Amino acid sequence: MIDLSALIAFRHAKPEDLPVIVAMLADDVLSEAREDPSLPLDPGYAAAFAAIAANPNQYLMVAEHNGEVIATLQITFQPGLSKRGAWRGIIEAVRVRADRRGLGLGSRMIAWAVETCRAKGCIVVQLSADSRRADAHRFYERLGFQPTHVGYRLEL
Repeated sequence: MIDLSALIAFRHAKPEDLPVIVAMLADDVLSEAREDPSLPLDPGYAAAFAAIAANPNQYLMVAEHNGEVIATLQITFQPGLSKRGAWRGIIEAVRVRADRRGLGLGSRMIAWAVETCRAKGCIVVQLSADSRRADAHRFYERLGFQPTHVGYRLEL
C-alpha cells in the first residue's frame, strides 16, 4: 500500500497536467462517454483550461505525490447578492486516480478545498454529485455536507 499521509502537494494545475486531468475525468462509468483522453487532446480542453487559469474566481487544483499528479478538483468562487452579498465556494470535478483511491486522499482534498474557500471569504461551500453516485453521497455526508437542495440541469 502507498502511504499518502505526507508528501502531498496541492497546487494550481499547469497546462502540462491536462492529459492526466482529462484521463481522471474519463476514468468513470458515468463520464467515460463524454470525455476523450486520447492524444492529442481535443482543443476544447486547452481553451477551457486557459479560461479557468485567467479567471481569479477559479482554482483548478491538482494533488501531486512524488512528482505525479494523482488527483484533481475545481473550485469556483461565486459572489451572490443573497445572504448579504455572501461568497460561495463550489467544488466540482473531484477525481482521484484509480490506483490511489481508498487511501484518504479525497478527504484531505475536500478539507483543503473547504479551507481554501474559507480563506477566500466564502460563507458556504456547495458541491453536487450525480444522483447515481451513492458512494459519493455517503462520502460527502461523512465529511459534514448535507443534502439540502435538489439540483436540476438542462443539457444544451
